[in-house]
Order: sequence, then structure tokens, then C-alpha cells
Amino acid sequence: MMDSEITAQTLTESLKYLLKYRDQTVVIKYGGNAMIDEKVKESILRDVLLLKTVGIKVVLVHGGGPAIAELLAKYQHKTQFINGLRVTDEKTAQLALMALAGRVNKSLVQDLIRLGGNAIGLSGVDGRLIEAEQLSEELGYVGKITAIHPEWIDQINQTDAIPVIASAAMGLGGAIYNVNADTAASRIAGALQAEQFILLSDVRGLYRDFADENSLIEEINLANLEKLVSERKITDGMIPKIEAIKYAMQEGLGRAVLLDGRVPHALLLELFTDKGQGTLITH
Repeated sequence: MMDSEITAQTLTESLKYLLKYRDQTVVIKYGGNAMIDEKVKESILRDVLLLKTVGIKVVLVHGGGPAIAELLAKYQHKTQFINGLRVTDEKTAQLALMALAGRVNKSLVQDLIRLGGNAIGLSGVDGRLIEAEQLSEELGYVGKITAIHPEWIDQINQTDAIPVIASAAMGLGGAIYNVNADTAASRIAGALQAEQFILLSDVRGLYRDFADENSLIEEINLANLEKLVSERKITDGMIPKIEAIKYAMQEGLGRAVLLDGRVPHALLLELFTDKGQGTLITH
């Protein structure tokens, strides 16, 4: 088949998906190498702008672990970890907010505008978008999300701008908490009853055997996913993502996808082609 025929076939194939997702909400958790590699970052942001241009209500949620670590090092503020969670005193919480809501968030907004789109940057603190309570006294200002107030996102989605949300949270007493970015994104997806929730990371998706690249799971429902978890066939690093997805789907999320953000145009291939990319998780 000639290149022109392949291009025409791909465009024709995409039409049904363009119609399906038009005016629907798609929440994207942006993270992994896609946030560090400038070439990959620009490719993803261009695809995000295309989604917005064809009428999809795109919501971009991000963390910023490397930026937080860099800022803590710059201020020579040492922290420790307990069971993989950073012990967060008040200074650490303030520096984390600077990194997330300042450097990372505004950099993404700047890039989206530079590439020809429009964006508004928020953190979960703004408008009490993400509420949290202290997870434990031992961890300090590490929060457990208790509520999502998506009204500001809804308002931005009525404009030409893309909401870009940093995963910090506000406590009822005014304290600012660090929260897991995957959890924050999934809770936002559930609150918005998004059609699709996409988690970008550095792996292709879920595997039946992580050592075997040919064992990628292209589609799985929640019941079979629970079975894989109980059989310990899911890597530990994926468990928090799975738990976040399960909660969001209980709240009204349509479906979720685990996607390798390093693959060129992975977002477009996932949303607009029959084959898709990564692992699709359904009810």
C-alpha cells in the first residue's frame, strides 16, 4: 500500500474516534521521562493541543518529584523517607509547592502557549480544588485526599484554555499537603466523570510477565485486574496506579489507559486508532 493510501486510511479510521471524544473529558496524568526529555515533552504537549483543537476537554495533571528534589538540594534541606514516602516538614512542604505550582506548572503553561495554544495553571490549593487531611503525624505534611472540587476545571473547560494542575492539596485548617500525583489525577478524573483517564509513564503498560516484552496486556477489566494483583503478577510500582484507577472508576470514570509517554504520538495513537497503545482498563 502506498504512503498516501496509508495516510488516508489512518485519517478515515480516526473519524469515528474524533466524533466519539468530541466534547468529552480526557484527564492526562503527565509524568516520567516525558517531563524531563525536552523533545518528548514538546511532542506530548503538541498532541495535547491537538486534542483540545478537535473539541476534547483535556485536563493535564502533573507531579514533579525531580524538580522538588533539585530545589531541596539547592536549599540544602535534607529529608528522609519512610516506606517510600518523603517525610515532609513545613519547609519541605513550602519548597515542594514552589517546585510544583511554580517552576513545573508555569513551565508547562508557558510551553503550551508558546506552541500556539492556551493554558491556565492551577494547583490543588487554588479554589480548594484538592482537599486533604494528614496521612500520619510521622510523615508530617503528607496528605490523604478527602475531596475534589472540580468547579474551576469545569469553568476553564468552557474556554479555549487547557487546565494544568499541580498535585498539591489544601487541608481544612489551611495547611498545604503533598499528595500522590497519580492519586490526585485519578480523583480528578472520577470527579469530572471523565470519558478516559490516561497515565503517562516510562513503561508500555501492564505485563503478565514483566520479563517478557511480548506479554503486554492490551485490554483488561477490573475483575481480571484484581485477580492479577492477588496473584502478585503486577509489579509493586504499578500497585498505587492500579488502586488510583480502581477508585476513579468507582466514582464514574469511563475507562483508563496506562501508556508509555516516550512513544512518539502515543496519545493520538491511543485515542484515534483501532489498535491503540498501552493497556486499556475497563469496567
